Amino acid sequence: MFSQSSYFYGHHLMQHSLTSVATTQISPSARFDANALHIGAALPEPISLHLPLIASPCPQAGFPSPAADYVEETLDLNELLIRNPPATFFVRVQGESMVDAKIFEGDVLAVDRSIDTRPGSIVVATYAGDIYVKRLAKLAGGRLALVSENAAQRDQYPILYLDQVEDCTLWGVVTGSVRRF
Repeated sequence: MFSQSSYFYGHHLMQHSLTSVATTQISPSARFDANALHIGAALPEPISLHLPLIASPCPQAGFPSPAADYVEETLDLNELLIRNPPATFFVRVQGESMVDAKIFEGDVLAVDRSIDTRPGSIVVATYAGDIYVKRLAKLAGGRLALVSENAAQRDQYPILYLDQVEDCTLWGVVTGSVRRF
């Protein structure tokens, strides 16, 4: 059966911060050992960097004027993405199974382990030893499953029924995404 959090991950991630994650969903042949988590010591206080948030009535394609009239407030990405710092970690996405949910390869996802997983949530989970980012869904007959969101390649991403494996762990709920261009 599956569990929402395992003792190993819950205990260790509460005491450490995630410094890098190799992947989310990989090919069916990739095993958990290939998706190593590198966990480092937690920082005592997150580094805060407040940058100006520009509020222009007509955003231009170029760089907006840094004039004081346009500065709405300052913005710290830690405050924007992290609701519960001790329960939050980040993963980098590999693969295209969630593109219809606007999650793309290379995106960095903020994941909060303190939020209860519910059908409809996008979650990070292990399933049969692999790490996935999927939508948790309640399907016909009340079966819970991890579902991809890529209509163009639907046949490449099978539905992962939670009652078909014994080693499924829902690590947390995706609360945000950061993307570089």
